[in-house]
Amino acid sequence: MNTIFADLPTTIFEVMSSLAREKQAINLGQGFPDDPGPEDVRRRAAEAVLNGYNQYPSMMGIPELRAAIADHYLRHQGIEIDPLAETMVTSGATEALAGAIFATIRPGDEVVLFQPMYDAYLPLVRRAGGIPKFVTLQPPHWTFSAADLEAVFSSKTRAVVFNNPLNPSGIVYSREQVELLARYCVQYNAIAICDEVWEHVIFDERMHVSMLNIPSMRERTIKIGSAGKIFSLTGWKVGLVLAAPEIMRVIAKAHQFLTFTTPPNLQVAVAYGLGKDAAYFTGMRANYQRSRDRFCAGLMKCGFPVIPSEGTYFVNVDIGAIGEMDDVVFCRRLVEEHGVAAIPVSAFYAENAVRTVVRFCFAKNDETLDSGLSRLRHAIRQR
Repeated sequence: MNTIFADLPTTIFEVMSSLAREKQAINLGQGFPDDPGPEDVRRRAAEAVLNGYNQYPSMMGIPELRAAIADHYLRHQGIEIDPLAETMVTSGATEALAGAIFATIRPGDEVVLFQPMYDAYLPLVRRAGGIPKFVTLQPPHWTFSAADLEAVFSSKTRAVVFNNPLNPSGIVYSREQVELLARYCVQYNAIAICDEVWEHVIFDERMHVSMLNIPSMRERTIKIGSAGKIFSLTGWKVGLVLAAPEIMRVIAKAHQFLTFTTPPNLQVAVAYGLGKDAAYFTGMRANYQRSRDRFCAGLMKCGFPVIPSEGTYFVNVDIGAIGEMDDVVFCRRLVEEHGVAAIPVSAFYAENAVRTVVRFCFAKNDETLDSGLSRLRHAIRQR
């Protein structure tokens, strides 16, 4: 068997979710909302499957959705895109990442990865024959410097995978940080594969800065979005890809032999959703921000040192500050003794892991969050 996959351990998400089921725990580990998602978008999908076209749609995505993608990013981020040459629809953002990595990485190419990172990045890079070079981010600011980039970029650098906002840290990178990374991409002639799935889930009136907003990066950026994250419909798996025509041409060939296409009824519904007015997106952010604030206040009352969350569905706590030095051990104790599942952030590192940070998901209803907090009140051991 292929050792890249055969030797992978069971993911921490499956481990903790299995424990949560076994212990009948409240699962604040995996990142999916309790809310079923906007009814009008779901209804549009149901109508499309009953009354619409259900045979193979275009490999690149239905024209209606590709036009909606271009219009959406022009309105929300000021990015001008040719829908016919610079957009593509995939079966989820993870498929888009796979296609982007397989299209750009040749055996022996170096790829810059920021850790903690989404767990799909590393096996995909290795499967493409790439050599990972890690920038290790540290809490609570999760930032990187020119010196960090200087240490990993070289003449062999082919691409960088950049997640902004960053899961699991909850950081939203500023224009200055995006521009710093862009300078290194230009200097070393590297492609930026930008995982921007959390672009709409940002708080405190922050603005998302896409790498495509940086003029020097227009021809060397692959931007990946997720309808599942935009509309809180994580099971739909509809990815949105933007790239310059010469790059898109090759990604499309990779996509052709991964999933080829995506259910047409979901594409119809996502096209409708992307056209919703600004009030939807403002309201969605406000609801998640309220949940974040409610949950963070409760965590602090329980004695947990909270690391600020600027975006995503997640907030982290610093267990080192309460004398806990192993996040895996701590998370096992949480689920086994207190009935709450969380995720150890060390699972998102390939090497030199930070082992004193634990991630919770706050994209839950008030009852779930309050029940979780009631169980966490006695989780900090007295010393």
